[in-house]
Amino acid sequence: MPQMAPLMWLNLFGFFSLVFTLFLISNYFIKSPAKMETQLKPHLPNKLNWKW
Repeated sequence: MPQMAPLMWLNLFGFFSLVFTLFLISNYFIKSPAKMETQLKPHLPNKLNWKW
């Protein structure tokens, strides 16, 4: 089995790094964000009945 030249290892590293980066980027953008339904509730302060 012939030895691989260092330049070939560098090409392989660059190729797999590029594929890995593209995979991560596509994985990030493939999901659509879930819509958060906001309900506008009036904020009622808690009334504390202090009994001393």
